[in-house]
Amino acid sequence: MVRVNFKLKGKNFSIGAKECRTFFQKGTGLMFQKKSLPLLFIFDKLVNEAIHSFFCVDFICIWFNNGKVVDIQYVKPWKLYIKPKEKFDKFLEIPIGDKNFNKLKLLILK
Repeated sequence: MVRVNFKLKGKNFSIGAKECRTFFQKGTGLMFQKKSLPLLFIFDKLVNEAIHSFFCVDFICIWFNNGKVVDIQYVKPWKLYIKPKEKFDKFLEIPIGDKNFNKLKLLILK
């Protein structure tokens, strides 16, 4: 477990997450998970890859470039193509059951 620290709209967050580094971990993410810790996906270089939300619960996705938030989206299930505005080296998936989900949802949906 790692801590992901970031600032969003003037509020500081520190979220515990499970690292996803392998091809299998990145390929499955929150799929088929009714309960899960937030997941931190780590890449060796800047990428601009899309994700999907097939077989997932609602989640919030936050993309980072060198520790700075570059995009944040509320993601509903069964979306084929979810892509951030900029390249990233990490992203964090925070599922609906996590204690930080509602705090972040309120911030991004304002």
